[in-house]
Amino acid sequence: MKVKEIRDLSPDELKQKTAELAEELFRLQLRRTSGQLDSTAMLGRVKKDIARVKTVMSEKRRVQNG
Repeated sequence: MKVKEIRDLSPDELKQKTAELAEELFRLQLRRTSGQLDSTAMLGRVKKDIARVKTVMSEKRRVQNG
């Protein structure tokens, strides 16, 4: 997911996106544990997407309070 796309989301949408990504990460970890995950690179991508969303959330909070 691109940062531009993330920045266009509202705070509520960012929270929802974080929850969706966390759930996807959980499912990927389960698949990895059970040996059904072909590409472990997906884990890294989802983790980075979560970090991007959290960073944008933090930036938006800082702008509101600042």
